[in-house]
This record gives sequence, structure tokens and C-alpha cells, in this order.
Amino acid sequence: MLMKKIFIHGSGHKSTSWDETISYMENKKDILCPNLFSILNGTKASYQNLYSLFTEYCNNNDGQINLCGISLGGILALNYTLDFPHKVKSLVLIGTPHKIPKVMFSIQNIVFRFLPKSIFENMAFNKKDTFILGNSMKDLDFSKNVKSIKCPTLVICGKKDSANIKSAYYLSENIQNAKLKIISNTGHVVNEENPIILANILNEYYNENK
Repeated sequence: MLMKKIFIHGSGHKSTSWDETISYMENKKDILCPNLFSILNGTKASYQNLYSLFTEYCNNNDGQINLCGISLGGILALNYTLDFPHKVKSLVLIGTPHKIPKVMFSIQNIVFRFLPKSIFENMAFNKKDTFILGNSMKDLDFSKNVKSIKCPTLVICGKKDSANIKSAYYLSENIQNAKLKIISNTGHVVNEENPIILANILNEYYNENK
């Protein structure tokens, strides 16, 4: 039985954001890309609900799993690894904050408030749910807990991702067995901006941690 790799998208994109990266992966049959909106299945879009249902999704996979998440997906993967350390074979965190930057988050919410609803059609959640999710996440902080993670961990960040570059260094320095990859000429959405390079990094990493 193949050990599943679960690729989790961010709040600004859908599961299809992984499509091009996966097309360059060596082993595609073991990759799952859940759609976070579908996981919610009509429940209130709070982080607590999303994480609870994401936990159920992961636990429904037999044996250990490999988690790879970007942004919100990285937060969910990080949270799950802390709560279920024996379930996670390996962890990949891409553009993932170790705690929510409240000032930047507040500015983002102000910007979102003035955006038309149509802008959110290509995002994981609609405008209303995006605000509910954001407000329920503002106190998340994994700073003190990440040192307990023992599984092989790869931290990836685009060099131009100014919002998360400090977190990338923090996570790589505070998680045991963590490796850090900074991808040049790349911003936050690594899986769409540089899918070939990302796939090459992931292929090498998974081959090293079979």
C-alpha cells in the first residue's frame, strides 16, 4: 500500500493550484489534494471547524501520511503534526507562518473588505467565509510548540515572500531535523510561480525520506 502524500492548498487558491506541480512529480498515484471548501461541507468556515474536519480527513487514511501544505494548508499541516505526531511520516511547510502576524492580517482584512465578491470566485472561500476564517485565526501561535516536532521536515519559502520569510527561518531553526529551501525569484504562491523547481525539490525530498 502506497503511503499517501496530502497536498493542502492555501485560502487564496483551490486544490487545482497543485496541478502543474504534481504533473512534474515522480509518483502521482499516492498524492491527494483535498479541496478545503469541500471538506467544510457547508459548516461555518471557522478555523476550528476546518481543522476538525481536516483532522477527520487525515485520520481516515490508514497508516502514516506525508503532509505538504502552503500558507493556510501549511498551518493545518503544522497543527495536525503537533496533535498527531505518530501519524505524520514527513512534513513540508511552504510559505507558512508559525504565528499569525496580526498587523498584516488586519491590513489584509481591510483590503479584502473593499474587494468585489467576484474576486473571491477563484479563491478557496467566498468573501463572507474568508472573513469568518480570518477572524477565527488571528490568535493562532505555534511558536512554543514547534520544537516538539520530530518527523523529517522541509521548510520552503519564496525569497520574495516578505510576509513569511522570517517564519521560514524560525521554523527551520526550531524544528528538529528541519531543512530549509529558499527559492529565488519567487513570491508566496510557490506551487504556481515555480512548479518545476518545487516539484524537483519535493521529488528529491521524498526520495530521501522513503
